[in-house]
Amino acid sequence: MSDPQIRATVREDVPAIVAMLAHDPIAAQRESPDDLAPYYAAFERIAGDPHQRLVVAARGEQVVGTLQLTLIPGLSRTGMTRSVIEAVRVHHGERGNGLGTQLIEWAVAESRRLGCGLVQLTSDARREDAHRFYERLGFEASHVGFKKAL
Repeated sequence: MSDPQIRATVREDVPAIVAMLAHDPIAAQRESPDDLAPYYAAFERIAGDPHQRLVVAARGEQVVGTLQLTLIPGLSRTGMTRSVIEAVRVHHGERGNGLGTQLIEWAVAESRRLGCGLVQLTSDARREDAHRFYERLGFEASHVGFKKAL
């Protein structure tokens, strides 16, 4: 099996990303893979924002993983820029082979390259396996996250 290439997402990758989002048991109820129009619109907004990095991991033409990295300039911590890792997904047929680690390591290295002093992420409280995975990669569960649907 060849090593995946982590690269910028192109419009043609959107259906594969949406399929991975919809395949996730926790996120499935909030995704609508039958109507890709809102996803294409979101892709265009992300692609046009210099603070966003939406990437896929691909084996040849097949998209097998994805994540979004957001840069946040801030005043706190003496003006530190931080990054946030979001929407990490690995194709169900690829789990357990190190692809998730490669994606997160890419995000950390890219954050460092872009001058970030901190990289952070949130993970659904029900994802205990994911929590162990992130801790194994050096992340600390140092804060409690809150969300409010609008």
